[in-house]
Amino acid sequence: MPKTEGAFAARVVAWQEQHGRNHLPWQSTREPYRVWLSEIMLQQTQVVIVLGYFDRFVARLPDVQSLAQASLDDVLGLWSGLGYYSRARNLHRCAQDIVAIHGGAFPETASALETLPGIGRSTAAAIASLCFGERVAILDANVKRVVTRVLGFGADLALVSNVHALWDAASLLLPPGLTAGTDMPRYTQGMMDLGATICTPKKPDCSNCPVRPDCAAAATGDPQRYPVRTRTLRRSSQAIWLLWAQTDDAAVWLSRRPTPGVWAGLHCLPLFDNEEALVMAVPPGLRKHLQPVPAFTHVLTHKDLHLHSWRLLLPARAVKTVWWDDGRWVNRDAWPTLGLPAPIRKLLQQESTR
Repeated sequence: MPKTEGAFAARVVAWQEQHGRNHLPWQSTREPYRVWLSEIMLQQTQVVIVLGYFDRFVARLPDVQSLAQASLDDVLGLWSGLGYYSRARNLHRCAQDIVAIHGGAFPETASALETLPGIGRSTAAAIASLCFGERVAILDANVKRVVTRVLGFGADLALVSNVHALWDAASLLLPPGLTAGTDMPRYTQGMMDLGATICTPKKPDCSNCPVRPDCAAAATGDPQRYPVRTRTLRRSSQAIWLLWAQTDDAAVWLSRRPTPGVWAGLHCLPLFDNEEALVMAVPPGLRKHLQPVPAFTHVLTHKDLHLHSWRLLLPARAVKTVWWDDGRWVNRDAWPTLGLPAPIRKLLQQESTR
């Protein structure tokens, strides 16, 4: 721990003002809607990817009221390709709760924010500290790395009790009460910036780190040993067969995926566990029109999806009936606006550009 109370926080605040990230679109305001949206989008997603999605999202849905009034299809359409779609569903539900329960105004404390759908402890703290100056610690992945290295916190974060202990330790590093009201937004942003740009997982830039004098890991010369987490998720794989039914005027058969399950809530081509099941789902008289499409792999965080597609091209006049499930034919102008899984959108876009 820093020898002087507030010394660590003062270093972070001063560094963020001079060298931190101050150009991102959600940093130019303390308006909670934009901060909240950015925090949700940035969960397990890189800033460079989020930027384009953030701009499109706020252009279409500029405030919590418009998000609450939007359809889930509109929200998922704007989110399509960003992944982790439960975030978008929770975002929509959260906006509706803010309007219905809180009169359209975000709660100003982390404890109240944490009661809303999709807002966990760290996200609630980020909104409360960045927008309302509450003296409360955040502990996302980047900040966990900074705090464990500064404190030399070597306890295994696979254990919940150790995570709770780290929360307590992070709270001791906050700006002291006398300056917290004004320093908290810049301190919170500074901690996130340090983790993202200086205190990186590999090859941290200790020589340019403003808190190196306080850092136990830097003193040992082995910062990469922190944080400690022994339990890791094993990668898995899954094979999926897709029935890509399309008319000669480019309408595509899509249905909404059930919840829970892969791509829950999104519009998708019909999925099958194996090739035989796919073929049997097609009426016998139409099976001669099936054509295989080159297989490809879509990589998720902890799973590889091996996608095998069969294309069924039909004349528009032959498809005036309901097919495999509760789906529908969607014309070529409509499907790009729907919430589609990234690999399905890629597949359909490749065809539309031929």
